[in-house]
Amino acid sequence: MNEQLAYINQFYTKIIDFLANYSFQIIGAVIIVTIGWFFSKYIFNVLIKFFEKHDFDQTLGKFAANGARILIFGAMLVVAIGKLGISIAPFIAAVGAVFLTAGLAIQGSVANYAAGISLIITRPFKIGDTILINKVYGEVEEIRLAYTTLRTEDEELITVPNKHMIGEVIVNSFKYRVVESNVGIAYNTDAEEVIELIRSVIEQFESVSKETKAIIGIQKFAESSVEIGIRYWVPTRNYFKIQYDVNLAIYKALNEAHITIPFPQREVRMIQH
Repeated sequence: MNEQLAYINQFYTKIIDFLANYSFQIIGAVIIVTIGWFFSKYIFNVLIKFFEKHDFDQTLGKFAANGARILIFGAMLVVAIGKLGISIAPFIAAVGAVFLTAGLAIQGSVANYAAGISLIITRPFKIGDTILINKVYGEVEEIRLAYTTLRTEDEELITVPNKHMIGEVIVNSFKYRVVESNVGIAYNTDAEEVIELIRSVIEQFESVSKETKAIIGIQKFAESSVEIGIRYWVPTRNYFKIQYDVNLAIYKALNEAHITIPFPQREVRMIQH
């Protein structure tokens, strides 16, 4: 029992000595950390308001504001550690080693964030545009620092890591996507009449783009028919539906005009010897 009391008394004496020698340093460190915390929050709010006032990109604005907040608080924390008399050189070296290891471990994520910043700054596309990237078509629904989400007509949500957006060929057709199709007519049919007929059918659809006019003309001289090429632009969210409706309307219009759509034919001759 006496030994335990001696240990407790010794521990208590060391605590008192420590507080007596370092109390002002501890109080100063706590004050510095507290000031750093509130000052970093203040800078964060100021930057957010500044970015909102100047119509800065929301995602990049929050990223920059958070980065400034972390840097300010980290600097104040280092000053507080130095106030306690602790050498900050080993601490900085340890933090650097941790960040290096973490960077190597999550280099894919870091690449996505770096690519996201590049996309936000260069703006090759914006929310609402229709893009083709790596054979994936969709309407841009959200642009984040790490990834971009596309939505298809089938309401599928496609998540594309931003590192796959940089260095790739991006086709931006904005709000619309082009429909490319063709229909064959007989060689003895008036091609100009058919072209005007198809044009009138397409113009009846309100959903087809009026800004970019449909392109219709002779695409190819095939073996059994003259192929009429058709190109028009429709909203991405209704791409297939409108395409199928237009095809049906063209088919009906050709039938009503008694215009035959030819099909391949082969003539077989039997030769007797």
